[in-house]
Amino acid sequence: MNDTVLEQHSFGAEVGRLLDLVVHSLYTEREIFLRELVANAADAVDRRRFESLTDPTLAPPTDAKIRVVPDKDGSNAAATA
Repeated sequence: MNDTVLEQHSFGAEVGRLLDLVVHSLYTEREIFLRELVANAADAVDRRRFESLTDPTLAPPTDAKIRVVPDKDGSNAAATA
């Protein structure tokens, strides 16, 4: 049985607008933005593994992975770690 608990966080309107500006001004290609997003998620997982060396309660699940899931209309994607 899968005991994974998913948490969903939504951004405030201001943060959403800021992310939109970042995507469209710094990353002219969506693929580059997505690659950076996944790389940042991987860095966060690695940091958590490193921190768990001194605090075992921070250890990620053994099956931790990064998932990128596009929505049905294809205009958005969700990245989860």
